[in-house]
Amino acid sequence: MTAKTAKKTTTKPKTVRVAKLPELPLKPFAFEVFDLASKQRSKAKKVEVLQKYGDLSLKVILKWNFDTSITSVLPEGEVPYTGYDQQTTKGGTLTTKISQEVRRMHEAGSFSLGSSDQEGHTTIRRESKHFYRFVRGGDDAMNSIRRETMFIQMLEGLHPDEARIIILAKDKRLSNEYAVTYDQVKEAYPDINWGGRS
Repeated sequence: MTAKTAKKTTTKPKTVRVAKLPELPLKPFAFEVFDLASKQRSKAKKVEVLQKYGDLSLKVILKWNFDTSITSVLPEGEVPYTGYDQQTTKGGTLTTKISQEVRRMHEAGSFSLGSSDQEGHTTIRRESKHFYRFVRGGDDAMNSIRRETMFIQMLEGLHPDEARIIILAKDKRLSNEYAVTYDQVKEAYPDINWGGRS
């Protein structure tokens, strides 16, 4: 009797490569977080971006935008203000300005788009503590002229993409420009209490 030996074949287990998220700088701008989340193809990745880079100011913006019980007391639509670009076009060529900004980014040790700003411009992170003044029930005693002036001054101090986010959030239109939805935000931040504000 002849014994036949069966040839053993081993198959290597397939490794599933999980795409790693691109790294944003420490304390990124809100528009950098929303841009990165928008570029992700799956809901899970969008949620991961929001969780990884979320902070209180980002949650405040998202709540202002998605919570239907929060009502802006500012006029709807575009806001007439002098943007960052108009403020910084005093002289020099574009190449010179870019070179100076790149140099400042290296000196600051951060490669966030706004890290090199030495003009005293602020961020949503710093300004979010004032957002209550722009919604019903926040500071109802303030007259509308003062409120709108304060809002415009805040926008003028921000990077134009940060200012754009605030304008979109006040009109609840953030999803028109960024692929971030209420369901993704709810999953990313289960600690946010929705509703009951008006």
